[in-house]
Amino acid sequence: MRPTSLVVLLVAATACMDAAPQSRTSDDAAGARSRMVETQLRGRDIRNPAVLEAMRRVPRHEFVPEHLRRLAYDDGPLPIGGGQTISQPYIVAYMTEALGVERRHKVLEIGTGSGYQAAVLGELAGSVYTIEIVPELAQQAAATLKSLGSANVHVRAGDGFGGWPEQAPFDRIMVTAAPEEIPQPLLDQLAPQGRLVIPVGEQGAPQWLTVVDRTAKGIVQRRTLAVRFVPFTRGR
Repeated sequence: MRPTSLVVLLVAATACMDAAPQSRTSDDAAGARSRMVETQLRGRDIRNPAVLEAMRRVPRHEFVPEHLRRLAYDDGPLPIGGGQTISQPYIVAYMTEALGVERRHKVLEIGTGSGYQAAVLGELAGSVYTIEIVPELAQQAAATLKSLGSANVHVRAGDGFGGWPEQAPFDRIMVTAAPEEIPQPLLDQLAPQGRLVIPVGEQGAPQWLTVVDRTAKGIVQRRTLAVRFVPFTRGR
């Protein structure tokens, strides 16, 4: 009996040793997210409790390349390949708060990138439809979102200029790359009382985060924040 008991104890001890680093890593990441929320978001001007909680829940490090994960909760953007970046946490929170997402909303995102912004939107919206022009990034983002259980986020590879007509209209639209002008198809796919948040401006020139509302009196635009985004690219 003793040898058998010894084997059982050794296996159990090994399992505990294997589980410990993973548990510590999860705890470390959760702590880093809490610090990010308190210092970078709440410590500035992000006030919406639902947005803060979504940012606290979504593991940003899962959307960052392995060799950059130690920087995942720092106050800045990071490269993700394909000439694209994952936005600074503050910008993600700012744009999400500006969009005013509720659970009843259907959301369109143009520029999936890593999938991080889509995951945050998915915590708040009923459904999210997101388009990425770089096929490899779209595939990777879809895999990451699936692994995290973001079942209400739907990813498509393609040119986002034309939106997603089959699913239109959208209550909310977010664009995470900067065109020189707002694409007309996106305005056309915005539902009554809908809202679009988009950075607008030429590369190398000032870009402005612009909030567009479709009101009973028509389209109303306002600039909110000076930003710098990658260019809005088109397919061939």
